[in-house]
Amino acid sequence: MSQPSCANIQASFSAYLDGAITGHEMQQVARHIEGFEDQTTGTSIAACEACAGEFAAWRQTLKAVATLRPAKAPADLSLRLRLAISHENALRSSRLLDRLSLTWDNAIRPMLMQVSAGFAGSIALVGSTALLLGVVAAPPQAVQANDEPLVAIIPAHYLYSTVAPGAIVTEHDSAITVEVAVDNTGRVYDYKIVSGPKDDAVRTQVANQLLGSVFRPASVFGVPVSGRAVFTFSGISVHG
Repeated sequence: MSQPSCANIQASFSAYLDGAITGHEMQQVARHIEGFEDQTTGTSIAACEACAGEFAAWRQTLKAVATLRPAKAPADLSLRLRLAISHENALRSSRLLDRLSLTWDNAIRPMLMQVSAGFAGSIALVGSTALLLGVVAAPPQAVQANDEPLVAIIPAHYLYSTVAPGAIVTEHDSAITVEVAVDNTGRVYDYKIVSGPKDDAVRTQVANQLLGSVFRPASVFGVPVSGRAVFTFSGISVHG
């Protein structure tokens, strides 16, 4: 009976260790790497040292993998994931606004300018005719003191936090100023410490505070867009 080649034996190591081959195939692998006695001829067949060494390496690797423990997720993994998702949503919103702006510049605005020019010419003609006919315009209304102009752009504004706010523990008593990026749903998707301590412990505390912060998003002509705001946290020292 012909014996399997070394290449075929080594290709079966993974399945052998997983118990995913037949008993006959397992016997072939074991006989090849351990040696055996041929019952027909009474001769001893030596073990294949090369395949035995390769199999030992496979088994050692399997034992090493089995001793590994599950990796512990970072404490701020939830915030990182939400920031990444919000950042992608903000980019999509920005790209949509860019397309709308391009459409406005290339199509709508030139058309409105032509219409406005024609309308202004008509108004001028009517106004001249009215002046010649002696039409007296109605007296203008007085502007109320509490009239407010139409605001086109409104920045992001902090509303509340779903976590209890608190001071940031630092090495020294100092304030931490943070610039936050807010998406069009009012959630923080990125931040940068502008001034104050910037070590990992402070960053983790700041991230945890921003995790539950909710903003009124910035808006342009009433349409929510991504914007930025500035936060200042008080810092307290636990030393002395």
